[in-house]
Amino acid sequence: MSLDTRTAHSTDWPAPDPQTWRHLPADPEPLDPARVQHLLDEEWARFTKTTPESGAHNRRASESLPLGVTSSFQHWDPYPISIASARGAWLTDVDGHRLLDLSMGFGAMLVGHLNPAVVEAVTKALEETGTLFVTPSPTATDVAERFQRRFELDLLRFANSGTEATMYAVRTARAYTQRHAIVKIEGGYHGGYDALSVSVKPSVDEAGPEGAPVAVTPFEVEAGTVYVVPYNDLGRLEQILADHGSEIAAVVMEPVLENISIVVPDEGYLAGVRAACDAHGVLLVFDEVKTGLTAGYSGASQRLGIRPDLVTLAKSIGGGLPLAAFGGRGEVMQAVVDNRMPHFGTYNGNPLVMAAAAAVDEICTHEALAAAEDRNDQALAAMDAIIAENRLPAQTVGFGVKGAVTWATDPVRNYRDYKRTDFGVAELSWLWGINRGVLTPPGLDEQWLVSLMHTEADMQLLVDEFAGLARALRS
Repeated sequence: MSLDTRTAHSTDWPAPDPQTWRHLPADPEPLDPARVQHLLDEEWARFTKTTPESGAHNRRASESLPLGVTSSFQHWDPYPISIASARGAWLTDVDGHRLLDLSMGFGAMLVGHLNPAVVEAVTKALEETGTLFVTPSPTATDVAERFQRRFELDLLRFANSGTEATMYAVRTARAYTQRHAIVKIEGGYHGGYDALSVSVKPSVDEAGPEGAPVAVTPFEVEAGTVYVVPYNDLGRLEQILADHGSEIAAVVMEPVLENISIVVPDEGYLAGVRAACDAHGVLLVFDEVKTGLTAGYSGASQRLGIRPDLVTLAKSIGGGLPLAAFGGRGEVMQAVVDNRMPHFGTYNGNPLVMAAAAAVDEICTHEALAAAEDRNDQALAAMDAIIAENRLPAQTVGFGVKGAVTWATDPVRNYRDYKRTDFGVAELSWLWGINRGVLTPPGLDEQWLVSLMHTEADMQLLVDEFAGLARALRS
């Protein structure tokens, strides 16, 4: 389903890609920082008062798990919510509260928690097929053929996480081009592979000029040669490729940035990236770990009309089970065929995960995804009305079944723009939702995901709590 173009009110800003949603406020007024801080203090007091069992669980978990969590992003101070169970679009925490899940594993739960079709398929595999063969299997071939058709991939291989998929995509690009350096986007996240752990969310003090950022590499990372460019800045990318193209294997990027809330491409930007890569014999790798099916039936690449050389997928394709894939043009994937880039993995394509993937492929029809996207669009439009009514310094941004309210009046087109957003009110917005039973991902880059199991009534809960926040900010 095609979205209406949402363009900036000022003609100074480039229009966003017409397949994305961005709506800027028409007549915003600043917020009172003292009011924001007062509300934050009240909401944190409310949080700690109503979640004692989550606090107790975190103290217990911290005795065996660093920070008491299984992945560092799950932690926040003073402690995170601990979840006991989930079904459909809803979670139940250890304090017995029901929470509307609008985090949904950053897309991994696109079909909902315990989706009956996924449960049935995985149960059948457990009872009749097996859990692991470590041999070729028709179950893996079937899913590979499904993905080949859906995502228009000549060849693909399975992996178990987005980190693995992006790592092997970079290795494939290096093997194919016989070059080592890569280019990545400042602020972009691609998992834990060292070469892509550069400038994920760097300190601006260390990151150099806004138009010509320098690579910021954590001490523990051995990254190799990585050039960092701003998103939506085709000129800077073209300059880097002109200066260093002969050593660069690939440009690795999310087509739509989803590590810093949602940042959409300018109209024509991705086509320019594709042309610049072609001009220098550099491969274009789209990381669709967070987009994939959340962008639409065939992913962001096809929706935005740009064919990369390699694509990485994870999260939305697995129905909540650990599944990833990388693939693309047959000529490039020949590096895997002829062993220039050996690819291994004991659990790759295991029958349990393949059963879930086949079920997800059946469930995620054009109609089902379009209906979820329509529910997202309705929520975005309703929040636009609230922003306008209360003259909030905020904007709505969306892509596919994902949406966000970004606390800035100018369009956020890159990482430095993101760093200029109002993180105080962003924290308040996120915490306000949690205290009213609506969970979005932790952090200061709030976004939500509408799964196939979210209803219009569920999304109205998000709209209603946002309206309450707007009234509180202006009272």
